[in-house]
Amino acid sequence: MQKTTLTWFGIFRLGLVQTALGAMVVMTTSMLNRVMVVELALAASLPGALVALHYAVQLSRPRMGHGSDVGRRRTPWILAGLVTLAIGTIGAAFATMLMANYFFLGLISAVIAFALIGLGVGAAGTSLLALLASRVDDHRRPAAATIVWVMMIAGFVITAGVAGAHLDPFSLIRMVTITAIVAASALVVAILALHGIEQRYSELTSAQPNHAPKASFSEALSETWNDPKARQFTVFVFVSMLAYSAQDLILEPFAGTVFSYTPGESTQLSGVQHAGVLLGMVFVAIFGTMLAKRRGGTLKPWCVGGCIASAAALLLLASAGMIGQSFPLREAVFFLGLANGVFAVAAIGSMMALAGGGNRQGQQREGIRMGVWGAAQAVAFGLGGLAGTVAIDITRSLIPDAGVAYTVVFSLQAMLFIISANLAYQLGNTRSHKPALRANPLHETGRSG
Repeated sequence: MQKTTLTWFGIFRLGLVQTALGAMVVMTTSMLNRVMVVELALAASLPGALVALHYAVQLSRPRMGHGSDVGRRRTPWILAGLVTLAIGTIGAAFATMLMANYFFLGLISAVIAFALIGLGVGAAGTSLLALLASRVDDHRRPAAATIVWVMMIAGFVITAGVAGAHLDPFSLIRMVTITAIVAASALVVAILALHGIEQRYSELTSAQPNHAPKASFSEALSETWNDPKARQFTVFVFVSMLAYSAQDLILEPFAGTVFSYTPGESTQLSGVQHAGVLLGMVFVAIFGTMLAKRRGGTLKPWCVGGCIASAAALLLLASAGMIGQSFPLREAVFFLGLANGVFAVAAIGSMMALAGGGNRQGQQREGIRMGVWGAAQAVAFGLGGLAGTVAIDITRSLIPDAGVAYTVVFSLQAMLFIISANLAYQLGNTRSHKPALRANPLHETGRSG
């Protein structure tokens, strides 16, 4: 069997789908969050709980991934997910407007809308990564992971800027209208980007048609979990993404509490971190692709190195809590972003490389594997922000000095990254003992003739 692989233009087209996903998601996690807390004067825990719900719903990712495996086509699942996400995004804005006068009706509507958002992100995101995993050549995976991740961030940035410029003078009706325009525009862009791409880069099978019975979801899930590499990688994804997300909600309060940063200065500090993230991603895209051509495409060194560097950056921030005002905070935060960018792209690229490792003859497993890892990531992101804030609340209640309290929390997060580095290092030393599984999934993506 011969399989065509995506060109750079094809990868860019799938990146546009990620841009559309990012554009719709940022409307709910950023704008609606602020409107609920500021304009409607609701408790901050309400949008927090709704965002946590959208992560919890993504536990359905393995089931969706298996569905795209069995159907042997990813595009219908991506499109269904995008449509569901668009409906959920518009519904969330409408529910927020309802809360102003009919709180409980709006709350029920918001729960339904955020559940739809989680289902949409799960279906579209899982199947999109599975399509990339099965169609991207080995040496292009570092760059492909960077492209789709950066284009998702671009969706965040562009949408926040453009939508924000048109929200004033603010009204709830205007908010719903802008949200609907963004969701509809993103959906159109994604549909155009997807059109015909899976058919063009489809498998070319010269052998006889496959008549093997299709495995049930429980069989495929059990088979995936019983593969030592897949199981260990799931644990790695969970622990590393937990460490990655636990810093999000405490970094700006740390800058304000310990370094007396103003809200504007702390927001700029967040920009410094994201600049580092983007640079780290580009670094892996360039040098990872060059080295992948020589060393078989493995991203293991980048995963390990990115985790160790992230741990070192967090330990620097831990020392900042003890040193105080004279510490070069901006430089340390930039280094943290740089290390996080290296780790994040390497992790996504490794997912793509390992996704086909459980394929049986004529049966795809990329979808369910991406689903399992996506579910682990979603749970980690949902717990990470909560864990970070709870940890700092506990330490500050026990330790009077705020700087020392943050030192403890940043040190704990650094330990999570050290554990993640060890898991990434051990991953390459773990072999599957199931004869039906392919021994070396890092070289499974075929090349066009």
